[in-house]
Amino acid sequence: MSDHRSYEPTDTHTPPGADPRSGYEAPTGFDEAIDRNGKSRPHWAKFFGSLQELGPIEMARRWREAKDLIRENGVTYNVYGDPDGIARPWQLDPIPLLIPNIEAAALEHGLVQRAQLLELVLADLYGPQWLLKDGVLPPELVVPNPGFLRPVHGVRVPGGRYLHLYAANLGRGSDGNWRVIGDRTQAPSGAGYALENRIVMTRTLPEAFRDCRVNRLALFFQTVRDTLRSLAPRNKDNPRVVLLTPGPYNETYFEHAYLARYLGYTLVEGGDLTVRDNRVFLKVLGGLQPVEVIFRRLDDDFCDPLELRPDSFLGVPGLVHAVRSGNVAVANALGTGLLETPALPAFLPRLCRTLLGEELLLDSVPTWWCGDPESLRYVLDHLADLVIKPAFPASRMEPEFPADLSTTQRAALAARIRNRPRDFVAQERIDLSATPVLDGNRLVPRKLVVRSYLAADSRGSFAFMPGGLTRVSASSDTTVVSMQRGGGSKDTWVLADTEVSDFSLLPAAGYRVALTRSGGDLPSRAADNLFWLGRYAERAEGLTRLLRGIVVRLTERSGLVDSPELPSLFAALAAQGDHKPLRVNTSDDPFARVLPAVFAASDSNSLVSVVRCVRLVASVVRDLISLDMWRVVNTLSALPGELTPDTDDDEPTPADVLDLLNRTVTTLAAFGGLVSESMTRGEGWRFLDMGRKLERAMYLIGLLRATLVTPAEHEGPVLDAVLEVVDSGMTYRRRYLSSLRAEAVLDLVVEDETSPRSLATQLAALVDDVDHLPRPVGGGRSPEQRFALAALGSVRLAEPERLAVVEDGVRPGLRDLLNHVGGWLPILSDAITQQYLSHLQTSRHMATPDPIRRTGADSGEPL
Repeated sequence: MSDHRSYEPTDTHTPPGADPRSGYEAPTGFDEAIDRNGKSRPHWAKFFGSLQELGPIEMARRWREAKDLIRENGVTYNVYGDPDGIARPWQLDPIPLLIPNIEAAALEHGLVQRAQLLELVLADLYGPQWLLKDGVLPPELVVPNPGFLRPVHGVRVPGGRYLHLYAANLGRGSDGNWRVIGDRTQAPSGAGYALENRIVMTRTLPEAFRDCRVNRLALFFQTVRDTLRSLAPRNKDNPRVVLLTPGPYNETYFEHAYLARYLGYTLVEGGDLTVRDNRVFLKVLGGLQPVEVIFRRLDDDFCDPLELRPDSFLGVPGLVHAVRSGNVAVANALGTGLLETPALPAFLPRLCRTLLGEELLLDSVPTWWCGDPESLRYVLDHLADLVIKPAFPASRMEPEFPADLSTTQRAALAARIRNRPRDFVAQERIDLSATPVLDGNRLVPRKLVVRSYLAADSRGSFAFMPGGLTRVSASSDTTVVSMQRGGGSKDTWVLADTEVSDFSLLPAAGYRVALTRSGGDLPSRAADNLFWLGRYAERAEGLTRLLRGIVVRLTERSGLVDSPELPSLFAALAAQGDHKPLRVNTSDDPFARVLPAVFAASDSNSLVSVVRCVRLVASVVRDLISLDMWRVVNTLSALPGELTPDTDDDEPTPADVLDLLNRTVTTLAAFGGLVSESMTRGEGWRFLDMGRKLERAMYLIGLLRATLVTPAEHEGPVLDAVLEVVDSGMTYRRRYLSSLRAEAVLDLVVEDETSPRSLATQLAALVDDVDHLPRPVGGGRSPEQRFALAALGSVRLAEPERLAVVEDGVRPGLRDLLNHVGGWLPILSDAITQQYLSHLQTSRHMATPDPIRRTGADSGEPL
């Protein structure tokens, strides 16, 4: 591969019309773009021509913008064990996979037949079970299969439809024929990523997209939406449809949020739903709202801890009984994961003849179930040529490639198969086709698998997505195609022979809407996350300003003699977390105390940890914040990484850290400005604002306790540092010039409601926010109203002169006021949580107080 010529230019001397195929070496097997004679396949000609006209320099520029768009839009995929975790950007290649119309039509016919066949199999296995009684399917594949859900046996599904969204993984062998590698029947993932890929590519290569006549995806998603609406058992005209997600720790959480926004559904977790009188309700701030349809992205057994998997924290207790009662529809139907066993393809040809009276149109990869004695003999005789998989995917056994094993390892595998043959399936190891990808500055071949999608339609058949999610291997010598193993993705272009439809799910011009100023009822989990987004953002800002005050003094002065305020500031830092206070005359390097407070990822109170929490919570409410706010959060989360030391010898200097803290303060100020100026004053904004104001008030109390309750011997520098940390120095000097008096500082920082950072201002804003929360009409003040008023009243009644009085080395008035208000604030926070955010309440709604403490689950099959 060393003789590949550059397509993405390394300098400006690259010819503007360079052939993008130059230097590309097609593999020995089947290549999607280049035939065996080294020429472009006919349906790729226009695409390569468009790229050549575009030129490599312009292509490189557009692709840089596309990658920025992916990052700014927060398109992520969680590769477990990856250092970036759930913040890992989605990997998209700029060269799409092109499929001609005639080939796509053949795939459509084969997949529609397959989906219809699988629905008939499900209807029998969860009904009369004639296939087991007649020996068409072995009971050993069904009865012990963890995917066979006995609680839903005999449960009628709406319209007799089990598969509302079906996906098949397709691979093309060296003979050029497509085969099905695996079926995804319970909660197939990836459709949202396919849609996002399409949006990015149409912005990156609009000319090529137009010239190649690429079929659009909107009609397919319209079918999905129409089908889900038709499932509603009651309110069919305007049913409430929710998308059930395992939560932000799931690898494809971005897709769940993206699909919910695109289809217009409410994104919910299991804790957002409750079952009452055999009906499912959504917990919102204003009460309980009935749910008609659940579009689930959750595995079967996680959906109901009462009747399915008792250790699941992700499902809805009582959901199965609500389904059994016909009061809610679940798509895909519960129990459909039964068909994801890799053993099923071995029986599909016979099943197709039995149930449809037809031959199977689209072949599967040759498959042998080892529970059949004849198949077992074949597998053991040809072990090196096969791939070994578990018959029951719930076992979580990784596929094994005997050809890559040693003789001893292969013998051990054969012994395991002989010991429990029904637990193993063997499939032929096919040489997957390749397609060009952009790798750095050249085009190189990569193996590919296409995930194709079908949606149930109103005619009793299925609609084919004219596209799909193409995944490519991580390297040229990797035969396993998996996003979890570092692979990437491509947009899939199904080419039309005629002009394509311009249908869009966006409203047409002239479309009339009913005017409203309501944003819809806010789920209590979303309110909880917005509340904590405000708290973490404010916690980050307070910590940054305090650290900056310390580092400024360490940078401008040396030692503690010239900086009498440093011990007080370090005491304030210790009050914010687990950081050690600084003692006068200590021989320790003060700056060494700062670095862990900024960079220690193991310390939940460090700046890098708090910023990580900001991004995590923001990702959970991605659909409720603006793109600009998301960009600010992304910028914020990237800042600490710029200076995180790789080794002990690579520590940043005080000047480096000061620059980082300055930029962090500016970024957090941008976030606060967008909250104030760009968010609609609805319930979501109220909870975010309450989180900010509550956290700022608690931070101020901690700062004042550590710095001013016990006055320093030379208090002037301490007063100056407090004003600097709370960003009130300019206001003070405009009022009092250079005179630093404790009573004046306390009046500005504690009492003055015209100062945006005073304690009184935070409490007044909390009173206003709490007053606007939804509550039953009539009655007196709620507990949270009383608690907020109690805190505000005590501050308003305090006198700055009395707060500044020193007796026996302390300020008792200030101490008592801070203790009084500091005692009310946690009670107020608990009252808000109890009333609005606690799912444990039988008549109210919620999420856990701190969303970072939630545990996720490796639910759903990975891409």
